[in-house]
Amino acid sequence: MTNTWMVYAGIAIGVAAMAGAVVYGTSNQENYVQEDAVLAPAAEQGAFSSSSGLGADLNKEKWHEDPFGDLAAEVRANAGK
Repeated sequence: MTNTWMVYAGIAIGVAAMAGAVVYGTSNQENYVQEDAVLAPAAEQGAFSSSSGLGADLNKEKWHEDPFGDLAAEVRANAGK
């Protein structure tokens, strides 16, 4: 029974340590944003949430043309041969 509680305690300590590392990293990153930093297009265009509430938040960044689209189409066409 003691070993089981030690495992639970180890898991709890590990989860707390990971949470602390994430919080520290986030706050550390926010403290070092330079004054002349420029927002990425996705940050300027905003974000929207999943309609069901279960999915990830997506950004409204406009898609750009795929520079390898022609090559990918050629590979797909030749894959069936």
